[in-house]
Amino acid sequence: MSKIKIYLDNCCFNRPYDDQSRLKIELETKAKLFIQSLIVSGKVDLVVSYMLELENDDNPFEIRKLAIQDFFKFATEDINESSSLIKIAEDIKERGLKTKDALHIACAIESNCDYFISTDNRILKFCDRRIKTINPVDFILQGRESK
Repeated sequence: MSKIKIYLDNCCFNRPYDDQSRLKIELETKAKLFIQSLIVSGKVDLVVSYMLELENDDNPFEIRKLAIQDFFKFATEDINESSSLIKIAEDIKERGLKTKDALHIACAIESNCDYFISTDNRILKFCDRRIKTINPVDFILQGRESK
């Protein structure tokens, strides 16, 4: 079995810092942390991008920003802006997503990720034959850590 490539969006990276009093958020946090353990152990390949880096740079909480930035070192690939990526993002934006979300998904598509993992319900409703959008809990429950 080959390793899968995943892209975690910014809301996933920040989920552990959200109020954990709601069960949904607590479960998503635990699933996200488990996914991170799969990345660290080399069972899953993480893709990051210039968009993740830009959004993380805007994080007003320095400790959170540094912790997330430090995790990027486990990425096997870092996607930069390109004309083909912008074209993909424009197509996605025309289908109803906001610019930043479209750029994140375009980065994942550009790098041939298998999964785009998010906790954002609007993004999770997005369908595209080139990428599967999935919540971190569903990713774990469906045993998606290998192809």
